[in-house]
Formats: sequence, C-alpha cells, structure tokens
Amino acid sequence: MGMIPSKQGAGRAGALLTALLLAGCIDSAAPILTDAQPQFGPQLRVHSYSLIDGLGSGPETGTFRWERGQYHPTGRPTFKVDDLTFYAFAGSDLIVQSRGLDHKDKRFEYALARKLADAVYLVIAIDEDDADEPTRAKFCTKSALSSCRIATREALMAFAQATAAKRDPKGGLAIIAAPPNR
Repeated sequence: MGMIPSKQGAGRAGALLTALLLAGCIDSAAPILTDAQPQFGPQLRVHSYSLIDGLGSGPETGTFRWERGQYHPTGRPTFKVDDLTFYAFAGSDLIVQSRGLDHKDKRFEYALARKLADAVYLVIAIDEDDADEPTRAKFCTKSALSSCRIATREALMAFAQATAAKRDPKGGLAIIAAPPNR
C-alpha cells in the first residue's frame, strides 16, 4: 500500500503506502522483516485517503495478491508499490514494509498501520525525525538516495517505537475492503 506524512506534514499522505516512497522516511536496501504471513488473506483490496488538516481526499485504490511471501499488485493500483508485507508490532499496530515500483531505486520503506476500527488503519510513515539524535547517529547511514538508510531489525524497531510514541501522529487512512470476486 504506496503505503504518509513525516517532516513535510500531512500533505505527503498519499495515504496507505504512497507516502512510504517519499523522503524523510527510513529505508533499507534489502527487506529487514522476513517470513511474512498473509495478514489480510490471499487477496487484499485497499482504499486509501490522504488526510490534510482533518479533511480526507482520495481514494487511491489497489488490489494485491499474496505470492511468494508478499502482497503484489494486480491490475493498475493508484499507489506505486511493488512488494508489500505486514508484521505485528505492538498491540494492534502493524509495521508495513514496502518496495516501490521505481526500477531505479528498489529501496524498502516502512510505516506503522495503527488500527482504528475493524479494517480501518491510520498509516504513519516511520520517520527518522521521530527519533532522538543518538538513535539517528547510531542507526542512520546517509547516501545520495537516502537521508536514513537502516540495515538491522534493531534499528527498525527503535525508529518504529519513536514514531509510535508520537502524541499526535499525522498519516493517511487505509480501509481494507473485501477483495473483488474472481
């Protein structure tokens, strides 16, 4: 799910996963979380909405099929992700790991999906700016493509915990809909 605002504010919330592909989010060159399970069944349909100043816009939609340990887009999703997986984090929160469709930069990016109600999630980019300077100094590697490239599960969990602790997180709204009949 291409797919949330971070330091540039809620306007970056292309909703569920679009914002994962934006600057300011942590990323990795390879997937950090592995052995995913199909949290939402063999097919997943997502409607995602940007939230800006309390107003929603959208939806962006995408349908995904579980194959080879990941959700892969089917048809023409309106947000741009290739691989998508979800992992239990804390309480009913999930970590979303996604890889963009941009063939030049196949980085993996991360977000929290905070369950608001059945099938309704607030999706928040895991942003380096949510963590303190010692955490950023310890885990971030800067490059031309990334302001915070991470390489370990420990780093991901440190940044995820910092994002989860924010008092007023900004993000996009994602609604998991029943997959289309095939």
